[in-house]
Amino acid sequence: MFSIGSRKIQEMDLLELQAFQISCILPVTINSKGRANMKNLKVLAQEVNSQEFRQRLLDIYVDAGMIASQVHRYQEAIQRYEELFGEQEVELYSAPGRSEIGGNHTDHQHGKALAASVNLDAIAVAGKSQENVIKLLSEGYPMITVDLKDLEVREEEKGTSVGLIRGMAYGLKKNGYQVGGFCAYVTSNVLSGAGLSSSAAFEVLLGAILSGLYNDMKVSPVEIAKAAQYSENVYFGKPCGLLDQMACSVGGLIHIDFAVPQNPVVKKVDVDFCSYHHSLCITDTKGSHADLTDEYALIPQEMKKVAQFFKKEFLREVEPEEFYQNIPKIRETCGDRPVLRALHFFEENQRVDLETGALQAGNFQEFLKNVKESGNSSFKYLQNIYTNKDVQNQNVSIGLAVSDSILADQGANRVHGGGFAGTIQAFVPDDFVEMYRKTMDGVYGEGSCHVLKVRHFGGIRV
Repeated sequence: MFSIGSRKIQEMDLLELQAFQISCILPVTINSKGRANMKNLKVLAQEVNSQEFRQRLLDIYVDAGMIASQVHRYQEAIQRYEELFGEQEVELYSAPGRSEIGGNHTDHQHGKALAASVNLDAIAVAGKSQENVIKLLSEGYPMITVDLKDLEVREEEKGTSVGLIRGMAYGLKKNGYQVGGFCAYVTSNVLSGAGLSSSAAFEVLLGAILSGLYNDMKVSPVEIAKAAQYSENVYFGKPCGLLDQMACSVGGLIHIDFAVPQNPVVKKVDVDFCSYHHSLCITDTKGSHADLTDEYALIPQEMKKVAQFFKKEFLREVEPEEFYQNIPKIRETCGDRPVLRALHFFEENQRVDLETGALQAGNFQEFLKNVKESGNSSFKYLQNIYTNKDVQNQNVSIGLAVSDSILADQGANRVHGGGFAGTIQAFVPDDFVEMYRKTMDGVYGEGSCHVLKVRHFGGIRV
């Protein structure tokens, strides 16, 4: 259930977040040398059944209805690790997926965004290795082996998990952190292709493992996020921003300002998610992303076209008042859709701050109002709900229309992520959740609607 409470919000800038690591780690047993005690597999398997561990899982996953299945999941992961690597001392790690809450298509214009970690995650059973090698098996995939003596970029590893692992190791090492060999079994329930950042969760999980096994959990969430972005940019070959990695690593709700993208201002909005009785629902509308690359690319291209009218590179460099005063001239030079998309950017950028301010004030209805306005702006001005190349296929439009019908004047819904196909997001009152889920599953197929919670923790040692 997604709910935001009245606990006083504390905001931290990027430097303050460097010291935030300790609050992102659940209690662990510390030995006399100050590092966490690793557990023998057999001992750990028994402790997973304890009431103390169940409480820890509740702290992480928030939803009491998930705990039994999570216990079983961890038990299976421990058993699978022993089958692969034998009985030894290990630790457990977790890194969440994330959901974009506000700021649809603003980051590439150096705008602002609001994002949250969710209670779907990648988990790992990991133990130190005597070899200077990482051996990792992710459920459903072959074993990966990465020799840490060779961390050079390899072109043939672009677009692969091997590249991400090698890149994470190098990214942390070049920043002065210890890196060493380990064995790991990984399993993830972060939905692939649903805009929840399964790749960023995997990267952050790797960073947490290396932080825990070799750096006494002293690598900050911000440093892990930066290493993850570096790995994805350089070793994986995807020119992503920092939003996904930061949301997965820091955890909870975060506000990011990309005015200076090399050094974004990140504020953790520390909120109690247990009192407003709304659920965060993500629905896969089953639309195909095939042949949509040009549609996605046109959004930043057309926004930049407007920026160039003012002899700027990005819209964030343009004063909103100057934009509005020059709309007639911009229409003549750039066309109408670039004007509409630029208008979305300026208003969406302000909405991110309004959403954050509403949460600070404990005004959830005002927050929902801004979420609705974000969705309306994406549909009418940004125009990333369906492609004009195929107007008869409007999966996202149907999902939004059905959501409007169900929710009426309650809750809120909007496109989730890039748009044109993929997923929609809805904030649904708890009393309506089951009806909403069944209705959306009826439209798109069983299991299409996922009811999530916002979790407080990013990448952690469990």
